[in-house]
Amino acid sequence: MTQTRVYVSKDSDMLMASKVIATSLSNQLPDLSMVRSNWTPEYAQALHTKIDTAMEDYLGLDKKKALRDATAALTEIQAPALQALQFLKTQIEVDFGEDANEIVKTLGYDKYLKAARAGDQEALIQLLFAFKKGMTNALKDDMVAKGTNPALIDNVIGYATQLSEANLAQESLKSTTKSVSETAVAALNEIYNEIIGICKIASAYYQHDEILKAQFTFSRVVANMNAGGKKIQEPEEPLE
Repeated sequence: MTQTRVYVSKDSDMLMASKVIATSLSNQLPDLSMVRSNWTPEYAQALHTKIDTAMEDYLGLDKKKALRDATAALTEIQAPALQALQFLKTQIEVDFGEDANEIVKTLGYDKYLKAARAGDQEALIQLLFAFKKGMTNALKDDMVAKGTNPALIDNVIGYATQLSEANLAQESLKSTTKSVSETAVAALNEIYNEIIGICKIASAYYQHDEILKAQFTFSRVVANMNAGGKKIQEPEEPLE
């Protein structure tokens, strides 16, 4: 009987999304191992190896290339970047009183924060770029004078470049066109089914945490990857 794919994504997208989700699983093992006793560091490492092997054996991808690392970088950067942005917003609202709304708007929060919180990777990059552009020396000096740590501001500005570069590097994976055999399709289906099982359990566990739930929503991860293929331009001027 001919093997058919149980997923609708391209093979490369499915494997890359699986890699992102496997990385999220590794990062959240302290929580998730409490609800699944077989979700151990050894299991997570074996899952990474299975995905890497499929990339190399069936799609002709070298798991040692920097592209594989870019996938992990995306997952690792998104959460701390969003947390830092939200923490700075809170400090602005506390420190600047009636002027806070205008500052928050200038830094892009009004336009992009809601979507970024929902896991939209492109919105987060746009927010980081808007923050970087709107953070004038004068505004930074005012914030620091009121008690904000300048290192926190600098870190957020640095995230803009890091996340954008990782996002664009990931897109090169999708150029692979190597055909795969029925044996490969069976192996890819097995990976997909395993990842979907992880997503169902983890997203239910994190149902009240939008950021973490999005990291275990397969369709959201794939959508973010596809959005990531578009080059995102920095705003020419601070937002009005």
